[in-house]
Amino acid sequence: MKNFVSAIIVAAGGSVRMGIADSKQFLPLLGRPAIEYTLQAFQKCDLIREVIVVCREQDMERIRQIADENGFSKVTRLVPGGASRADSVRNGISSADENADYYAIHDGARPLITVEEIERVTEAAFETGAATLGTAVTDTIKLVNDCNVIESTPVRSQLRAVQTPQVFEKELYSFALENAGKNLVDFTDDCALIEHMGGEVEVVEGSKENIKLTTPVDVIIAESILRDRAE
Repeated sequence: MKNFVSAIIVAAGGSVRMGIADSKQFLPLLGRPAIEYTLQAFQKCDLIREVIVVCREQDMERIRQIADENGFSKVTRLVPGGASRADSVRNGISSADENADYYAIHDGARPLITVEEIERVTEAAFETGAATLGTAVTDTIKLVNDCNVIESTPVRSQLRAVQTPQVFEKELYSFALENAGKNLVDFTDDCALIEHMGGEVEVVEGSKENIKLTTPVDVIIAESILRDRAE
């Protein structure tokens, strides 16, 4: 039987570093809201059975309109975000179809994700139970102390810049979420939950283009990439 994969799109964060009052999910990229590109990729991926969007309550109507106008039929539910990213993810998976076998958790502000990348990391999770997209780090990374003084230099060949989607087998992720306890707020990505309980997560090679919209310069970069893809 084909695995049932529920995609959880986390789009409930603020836009402080972007310097705007509106949600960055609606930033125009070549005239289209950023979240539209994100939802389109998951809609087109045959491995994804449903899409749940976790967002601010004031954004729900606009996101539902985007989904309806573009025929994104896999968007089954919109649910409110929580106090932290981890809480938002928990709200999302709590709304997933009971038949879900896997959760594919993705940042809504990564609109340049491709269908091929979703497929590659999801298929890896089918084999291992947990997988994430990531890219090799090209800069030299330094670990500093509270006084901003270098303490050590990690081996660059062992470093990866982790992206999303991050895909997990349902029971594994649910157990990891329960095991996190009161420390849930401290986890900035979902792989850390699995790591915390001693589990392993495979890193699947992603693309440098799968950027997250965080600051204004990211919008410029994203539009440049989209123009190149169109050409």
